Amino acid sequence: MRVLIVDDDALIRDSLKMLLELEGDFEVLGLAGNGQEALDFCRRDLPDLVLMDIRMPVMDGVMGTKRIKALYPQVQVVILTTFRDDEYIKEALKNGAAGYILKSQPADSIIDSLRAVAKGNIVLERDVATSLSSMLREDRKKGREGLNLTERELEIMSAVGRGLSNREIAQDLFLSEGTVRNYVTSLLEKLNLRDRTQLALFYVRNFE
Repeated sequence: MRVLIVDDDALIRDSLKMLLELEGDFEVLGLAGNGQEALDFCRRDLPDLVLMDIRMPVMDGVMGTKRIKALYPQVQVVILTTFRDDEYIKEALKNGAAGYILKSQPADSIIDSLRAVAKGNIVLERDVATSLSSMLREDRKKGREGLNLTERELEIMSAVGRGLSNREIAQDLFLSEGTVRNYVTSLLEKLNLRDRTQLALFYVRNFE
């Protein structure tokens, strides 16, 4: 695997180079001190994988990842940093990073993560994965709050999500079928959905 190492700390760059070169399946093509240098390098000699730090001058790792993935989508980018920052994690993954690992990990774990990415996997260090999971839950919560649905509408949508018919929903909630039908129609319009199947899927994806 042909690797470009990107870090503004020369000692870190050299240490990573030595570490990778001890392994028979890695070839270090070059070293760069920031995202812009990494992008320039990719224009000259395309690596298979870019090992990218986050906080760097000129162009940080998030922007470097975004630019590289936009121009060279086949290049895998793995963030290797000391910072377990929620915003960095979210932005790096959103911009195409195939992994986010911490420098505090043992050397063997870093090597294993890079090999996993080479096989097409996404790798996240355990604390990073926990943080990402928490962020996703919070995003879903905010999204639900922004819908401005009433308790009754949520009850109706939950019942649709469980596969109940209008008659069954009416019986459970002591409503008329016509009232349930009106609620379902209103929900479809409010959420810009086509039919009750889409409504059921919407509930499962956003509320369960």
